[in-house]
Amino acid sequence: MIEVREVRSKKEQRQFVEFPVRLYKDNPCFVPPLYMDEMKMFRSDFVYNDTCESIFYNAYEDGKMVGRIAGIIQRAANEKNHEKRVRFSRLDGIDDPEVFKALLTAVENWAREKGMDTVVGPLSFSDLEREGLLIEGFDQPSTFEEQYNAPYYQKHIEALGYEKEVDWTECRLYAPKEEDPTLKKSCDFIMKRYKLHFGEAKNANDFLRKYADGFFEILDHSYEDVYGTVPFTPGMKKLMIDNFRLIIDMEHVFVIQDENDRIVCFAICFPGIGEPVRKSKGHLTPLCIARILRLKKHARVVDLGLIGVEKDWLNRGVPLIFVNMMAEALKAGKYDVLETNLNLEDNFAVRNMWKHLNAVENKRRRAFVKKIQES
Repeated sequence: MIEVREVRSKKEQRQFVEFPVRLYKDNPCFVPPLYMDEMKMFRSDFVYNDTCESIFYNAYEDGKMVGRIAGIIQRAANEKNHEKRVRFSRLDGIDDPEVFKALLTAVENWAREKGMDTVVGPLSFSDLEREGLLIEGFDQPSTFEEQYNAPYYQKHIEALGYEKEVDWTECRLYAPKEEDPTLKKSCDFIMKRYKLHFGEAKNANDFLRKYADGFFEILDHSYEDVYGTVPFTPGMKKLMIDNFRLIIDMEHVFVIQDENDRIVCFAICFPGIGEPVRKSKGHLTPLCIARILRLKKHARVVDLGLIGVEKDWLNRGVPLIFVNMMAEALKAGKYDVLETNLNLEDNFAVRNMWKHLNAVENKRRRAFVKKIQES
């Protein structure tokens, strides 16, 4: 019989965080989140506590842990979308339908107690975190920003009445197979016509000091209508900046400004750090940090982290400038491959950007939804 317990003690918190690392210990495609970041979820000063209410469950069978799940009420998202939803997050379990039933039932019951009428997921506290259930691409290594899961998750979730709400696709981008002589000319024309220029910074700290406020403003504007997003709080901004300091390098970031030095477009990319984090089991050991710092200077795989374009500039071709820079870097052998991470399947503006490169769609993720009571 499956026993589901709410996570309360320090021991249970550690079990919750460590469970997927043990579950996927022999799977080279799995990359854990940072252990110290996950443990912060249980602290009273957790950055999302001002907009969220959460609960965590572990599942046991004969005294052995066999699964886990989190439930999240993202009040800011519910208010923004006029909804009464609970998000399920960090769902992991052994290949047993009873484990998934027990875990999701626990979250559904909690949702009803809180007056919610719908359960959706996997989604986390915000769009900055891992989201979506992997449904294609199980043989592909995860990036640091993604969660891995086994194929049987989908079957067990759907058996409980959950249906597709949205899908995301992911691509690996390689150097274009054929030269596009019009791309660079178009980008030069756009830069000249709109009097645009690239922002400059001496180092990562200088970059963040100069441009952080501007790119958070753009993110709030450009991601306003994107599925699952919520406005940035001061705590979320600080968290992101603190995380950026370790992994960003000026080789992988850029800002485009107008003639008044207002940011119209930016991209923050990261070296692919999945492998050193996987080897350290999510712990920032001295060896893991050394490997990350080495990758910052010698990255062959780069993750496209955050890309933002001010809405007024979307239809002026500005995103093409970023695409051209990627194409030039790949053709010159600066990188071997770029990873897009998640693109909503109906976000054709973004997905059409990749047609200028040699794009190979290698993964698909899904968010599921289930109505649990009448609104």
